[in-house]
Amino acid sequence: MIKCLHTAILVSDLEKAEQFYGNLLGLEKVDRPLKYPGVWYQVGDYQIHLMVHSEFNFSLSNQEKWGRNHHFALGTDNLSEIIARLQSHGHPVQMSQSGRAACFTRDFDGNVIEISQL
Repeated sequence: MIKCLHTAILVSDLEKAEQFYGNLLGLEKVDRPLKYPGVWYQVGDYQIHLMVHSEFNFSLSNQEKWGRNHHFALGTDNLSEIIARLQSHGHPVQMSQSGRAACFTRDFDGNVIEISQL
């Protein structure tokens, strides 16, 4: 089973983004105990993670190699199986640096996908 967890939006000015998403759109800010900086908003069953471009520095988002793409997160109960399948098909996979069971890869259009163990 795969389930959408969150989407990340890379911004240049976090304060302006908070005003837009929080004040103008009225989204509810939530706490998330991850080591990565940014602001989280709840949208129904999903979350939006606002991150400043310069703070999203995984090699998968490295501008020279991958471009500065937004990413979205999927959850699965078969993370190791999905990682093995991606690698067997030549897709690069980078494990999360946050200490949780998650990895990053990209699709054929260059979109960064986070896959987390549910």
